[in-house]
Amino acid sequence: MKKTLLLSVVASTMIMAGGDIAPVEPVVETPAVAAASDWDFTGQGVVYYQTRDNSNVAPEQDLFSQEASSANVGLQFGAVNKDVIGGLGMGFELSGLGTLGLEEDVVSGVLQTGDGSLNSAAITQAYLTYGIANTSIKVGRQQLPKALSPFAFSEGWNVFKNTFEAALVVNSDLPDTTLVYAFVNGANKHGNLSQFSRINHDGVHMLTAQNKSVEGLTLTGSYYYAPDMLTTEDVSALWGDAKFGISDYSIGLQGGTIIGPDDIGGKDTTGFGAKIGGNFDMFDASVAYSSVDEGTVAIHNLGTGVKTPLYTQMILNQSKIKSDADAIVVRAGVKALGGKIGAAYCMATDNSAASNDSTELDLTYKTKVSDSTTLFAGYVMTDEDNLNDARNLVRVWGRYNF
Repeated sequence: MKKTLLLSVVASTMIMAGGDIAPVEPVVETPAVAAASDWDFTGQGVVYYQTRDNSNVAPEQDLFSQEASSANVGLQFGAVNKDVIGGLGMGFELSGLGTLGLEEDVVSGVLQTGDGSLNSAAITQAYLTYGIANTSIKVGRQQLPKALSPFAFSEGWNVFKNTFEAALVVNSDLPDTTLVYAFVNGANKHGNLSQFSRINHDGVHMLTAQNKSVEGLTLTGSYYYAPDMLTTEDVSALWGDAKFGISDYSIGLQGGTIIGPDDIGGKDTTGFGAKIGGNFDMFDASVAYSSVDEGTVAIHNLGTGVKTPLYTQMILNQSKIKSDADAIVVRAGVKALGGKIGAAYCMATDNSAASNDSTELDLTYKTKVSDSTTLFAGYVMTDEDNLNDARNLVRVWGRYNF
């Protein structure tokens, strides 16, 4: 009771002040009315491979075997014009996904499809924009950043990011403050990028405020309202984040609550987290902690049901940290071999009746071969009390931007 009350007060204070939910995300800014421009074309090509053994789950699968492996080859093309006519702009994005025949000998499945078939395409973004004074409007199929929308955001772990059908209004009239309103109606998740479904029958409304009045301090507060999300009950969520950086050190605090299902026998969900880190020449290190109680609605992305806004989010551990759990994550990185080598270790305590505590180890390497080409390789080992053996995952991808 005391923890819930304290977090509600903290989150309410952040809502009044504003802030930055995810330090790694780009800061949301309100563009002025754009001058007349031509179309700007962009694109990327992706090769993506993943294999995961399946010990203790029938049928048993060996790492790197065809039945344990998935792969995609993808091409994505985008076009944006900020001023087609009278200040009205528009943007489009077409995403194509295939296998190049890899499913015949190398893999047994894919990570994503355009429309459910192996070789297919999807219109992943299609929107209109308009700007007036310090206010911008964006309506249609689009990406949403976690810094702006911590409970409905585009995740970057798969071949291509998921997108939303939404209306977005951003205003920066107040000094050092960005105000955002969004109405989010649909999301395509990850598996089938053409399949957009409603995340709530009547949509979800969001208000976010971000304030940077104090040097080095960024505050963010977000409020969500989902009418009749639990059949007859409304759901609302309050989430706040405070980030402070000085010299090479940074501190982050986050917390909030999901309110609404009490009248039908459910429970409010309360969660919070903290993080401290620093950069030391070619090294960096951080420690993060999160705690989520046994509430009815999990602390995660409502658009996909996968990732969380928690500081303790790693490659695979979302299901172990987003509900009725405590987690500690230690991270370290070093610039070496032309890129960055990273290591992260999570210890998650399951507070439910299952008491299935778990650990996860992530080892990663990421490098830019050129200004347009990025390579990534990652290894993940997970272990759970209720399983006899650890599970292993290997993920490798390359991206070429043009």
